Amino acid sequence: MNPFFSIVISVYNKEKHVANTINSVLDQTFDDFEIIIVNDGSTDNSLDVIHQFEDSRITVINQDNLGASEARNGGMSIAKGRFIALLDGDDLWENTFLQQMNKAIKMHPNQSVFSCAIAHKYDDNIAPVSYGFEAYEDLLVLDFFKASNKHAILSGSSVVFKTSILDVIGNFDTNYTSGEDTDFWVRLGLHHPVVFITKILVHYVYDRNSLSNSISSVVGKPKYDNYYQEEKKNIYLKKYLDRNRYTLAIFSKLYDDKKAFDFYKADIDVKNLNWKQNLLLKLPKWAINFLLSIKSLSGKKLYYKSL
Repeated sequence: MNPFFSIVISVYNKEKHVANTINSVLDQTFDDFEIIIVNDGSTDNSLDVIHQFEDSRITVINQDNLGASEARNGGMSIAKGRFIALLDGDDLWENTFLQQMNKAIKMHPNQSVFSCAIAHKYDDNIAPVSYGFEAYEDLLVLDFFKASNKHAILSGSSVVFKTSILDVIGNFDTNYTSGEDTDFWVRLGLHHPVVFITKILVHYVYDRNSLSNSISSVVGKPKYDNYYQEEKKNIYLKKYLDRNRYTLAIFSKLYDDKKAFDFYKADIDVKNLNWKQNLLLKLPKWAINFLLSIKSLSGKKLYYKSL
């Protein structure tokens, strides 16, 4: 019999964290699952740590370093479960994550995409993510774009979806070496609402060395130019894309990529940004770096879009 959940864990150089990540799955109160771990060409001891786990539910794929998109696609391609749950190789699930997801699925059997609230873990400090809507119930059915006006309600370690929807929305785009998540969420959001559990069930473990915290250019990031027609008809999609374009415009300015800056800025409707964001688009590079250096003193993950 096939498992209910297929858990796809992508790993690249996470030897310090991956054991905790795997244990957070093995400790789940709901145990009808398989675990597919894709080691994406780690150059540290991640693979050795992974092989220390002996559980019949675990399948390990060891590949060359092809990127997160290839890793997740490879894991999803062999998934046997009715639902796929993604998990990054350094994040942690509360032990009731799958149980709560199963409950939500039973309550909304006609829905296809599920998620939950997350918190950031900085050493011993836990910082809940602030979302842009009121959590007036334990379970909400939300429009992804409308609900993600402050922080996205989907993440690489909180999303669960029906395996069958990949036939419609496709896989992660392998043309992107970074930011592939956002593009995938857009396609999910265009086709499906999100059943959102307002309780924190996932901890994003902050690692200064992770790819998302060490971007050096916008090369390989989404351009969002393949959604021009959709955003003309969906104001919330337009606002969501403009906020992401803003972030990439700031990145472009910081790394002296004027061509990319002009590209992203040209598609932004400035009415979709707040006054501070519009100001930052006009500031010189040195001023933005100064503001970022002040904010970095907190030791927390920097979100350029809410600088």
